Amino acid sequence: MQISDRILNMAASATLAMSQKSAELKAQGVDVINLSVGEPDFPTPAHIKDAAKEAIDNNFTFYTPVAGYLSLRKAICEKLRKENGVEFAPEQIVVGNGAKQALCNVILATINPGDEVIIPTPAWVSYVEMVKLAEGKVVEVPASIEQDFKITPAQLEAAITDKTRMVLLCTPSNPTGSVYSPAELQGLVDVLSKRPDIIVMADEIYEHINFGAEIRSLASFPEIAERVVIINGVSKAYAMTGWRIGYCACPPAIAKAVNKLQGQYTSGASSIAQKAAEAAYTGPQECVETMRVAFERRRNLVIDLARQIPGLKVNEPQGAFYFFPEVSAFIGKRHGDRVIESSGDLALYLLDEAHVATVDGAAFCAPGYIRLSYATSDDNIREAMKRIAEALAKLS
Repeated sequence: MQISDRILNMAASATLAMSQKSAELKAQGVDVINLSVGEPDFPTPAHIKDAAKEAIDNNFTFYTPVAGYLSLRKAICEKLRKENGVEFAPEQIVVGNGAKQALCNVILATINPGDEVIIPTPAWVSYVEMVKLAEGKVVEVPASIEQDFKITPAQLEAAITDKTRMVLLCTPSNPTGSVYSPAELQGLVDVLSKRPDIIVMADEIYEHINFGAEIRSLASFPEIAERVVIINGVSKAYAMTGWRIGYCACPPAIAKAVNKLQGQYTSGASSIAQKAAEAAYTGPQECVETMRVAFERRRNLVIDLARQIPGLKVNEPQGAFYFFPEVSAFIGKRHGDRVIESSGDLALYLLDEAHVATVDGAAFCAPGYIRLSYATSDDNIREAMKRIAEALAKLS
């Protein structure tokens, strides 16, 4: 059977693939600790679930507007105003089936074949593939652990060409947990202000999971505000990954284009999930802080344990629930007949030998690293890091 070139040229999601391998081993009775998936381990807060039940009882069971219920879009606008200091009208919000769809919608609605999209790396696995789907050209701007995985204004300026159409920035970052300070963002804004034709896409899905860093939305910088697209949603802050509600907040022309696109291939997002998301934004916010505090404690625990492992090079992430150690010290080592020739080999070795699932940094455009998620219990973190330390000690 013929498969289209666009699919054949697309890489599978490495995070989902490793998570599936982990699940398969678990099904065989292997005690695997899964640190590969970026998903809060908390249940959705009760008041949000109650809103969903009430929505069912009140018969919110019909097709929704393509862009989302007006009440939800108004709640999102109020959230953006209160928390981020930015003004958007409901007509500028398009609710989608998760922030992932919102991202892809915007890329497909704005990128033509050959357009360049600047992506600082390490970067989330799907950014590159989404740009390829739109037939755009990815321009990677790498930042190492020595830079705390953050690019400089000089790097950004050097990457911009006449074909640059978009810059995509994620802060707090998946996969590194790094957070750009307001001053660091200002440096990038100063560069972008010279090119009014460049769209700036800000993936802010992890904004509430931060550990003392000052968070500022790129849309709050007046020099570029009129061409910033915010991507966000309820998955991470409210432990609602399975509800699949995200949104883009866009300049009016982009919002209209995204609405047109989504109307043809998914229509509106789930009615019940939208009412749950509305309750998340308008209801009590103590749950967000409770989870944030837990993630900070886990961050401190996992970094302390990682620093005790010889050869593992780590920084201190300021947000999200990932850390991204450099593992180049283990490349070229062996255990028995098994030779570690790449970070991908190391991730598979840790799965087989330690029964801990991680993700190869190459999936995030950063070979020589691995990503670990600490969105799991303290006990799991302790046991996983113990197993990792023992497995790495066997390499010579």
